[in-house]
Amino acid sequence: QVQLVESGGGLVQAGGSLRLSCAASGRTFSSYAMGWFRQAPGKEREFVATISWSGGNTYYADSVKGRFTISRDNAKNMVYLQMNSLNPEDTAVYYCAADRRMRLTPEYDYWGQGTQVTVSS
Repeated sequence: QVQLVESGGGLVQAGGSLRLSCAASGRTFSSYAMGWFRQAPGKEREFVATISWSGGNTYYADSVKGRFTISRDNAKNMVYLQMNSLNPEDTAVYYCAADRRMRLTPEYDYWGQGTQVTVSS
């Protein structure tokens, strides 16, 4: 069982940066791949980024590639999403998720409650 708690969301101006954090409970955290997804009002939840259990492999949605960076610290049971050059289209609730496999679709076993990111123009 893995419990996830996101933090770090907020209001930022276009062009600004935010770093989201996801704190995970459970002794087996390092065996899970982690993902970030987002969901804007009236839209489906969409993939943002994923990272392997070791941190050695990452994959990004085209819409965030070159602007966002996913990372993890297994010693601290933490996953991060550094978001730079934010634009209003990045406005959404951001979710952290855990699964035994890296996935680009939302079939993750465990989810956090989400953190709101709002980018003003």
